[in-house]
Amino acid sequence: MSTIARALLNEDRSQLEYYEKVTRDMVGKILCKNGVVNYDRTTRTYSLIGHEQLSPSDIAALEGACEKKLRAYVERRGDAIWDHRRRSALAVSGTVRYEILKAAGFRCELCGVPADERALEVDHIVPRNKGGGNDPANLQALCYRCNASKRDRDATDFRAVRAGLSRRGKDCPFCTLTTDRIIAQNDLAVAIRDLHPVAALHTLVVPKRHEPSYFQLSEAEVRACSFLLREQEAAIRHLDSSVEAFNVGINAGVVAGQTVLHSHIHLIPRRTGDVADPRGGVRAVMPGKATY
Repeated sequence: MSTIARALLNEDRSQLEYYEKVTRDMVGKILCKNGVVNYDRTTRTYSLIGHEQLSPSDIAALEGACEKKLRAYVERRGDAIWDHRRRSALAVSGTVRYEILKAAGFRCELCGVPADERALEVDHIVPRNKGGGNDPANLQALCYRCNASKRDRDATDFRAVRAGLSRRGKDCPFCTLTTDRIIAQNDLAVAIRDLHPVAALHTLVVPKRHEPSYFQLSEAEVRACSFLLREQEAAIRHLDSSVEAFNVGINAGVVAGQTVLHSHIHLIPRRTGDVADPRGGVRAVMPGKATY
């Protein structure tokens, strides 16, 4: 059974990714900081400083010393080393875990990353060590990175972010978009052409949730908008080879010029000669301030 489990673990991408991160962010950083190893960002590999000077017997002695230290640590700590992992793994049944992940759209309810990019965990909102139970109402989906940052002392409920994603504004033109206007979308945002373009292919990226201020968007929504901005930048260049640059702008508040009180981002293609002097770019929103 143990042999089969190890073989399955070797094929589990999410677990391998988890321990790669642990190695990089914990073990690797400590060893680099103490001058034991070097890290190559291109190949994403660690190398022991001075390893080329070690003989086979030196390497064997070093490996033996490491194994001895590990055995001593395991003997001293015993099963307590893995207790936190066992509690996490056994606390919630597979069926409940699936329902929680499905309800979250298989995305982290804090940062929005999908399960195929980063392993998701089912987290207790009120930690078990503070009396939190396994009722689905006390469970949420977090990626391993957000869950590790949250730890077991924080009872923040991130499901409110998910619940708010369906909010729509009455009579808001961006909340009542017809499908023929949408040129691209993902779970949290859409891309449309501006009805009053300042340049050909002027595009807007709009979060689906009705939120007037860009600064009140969740991290997941910001990521979704950023993804569409990059996608549309490439698409516009493909459609029009004369496009050489872009202005990316957000009017955040009426005083800043926002007329539709649903946060949106302008992606404006720029072409040689479209204005007499393009220097200063967005600084031109204040007359006389574009050049200095």
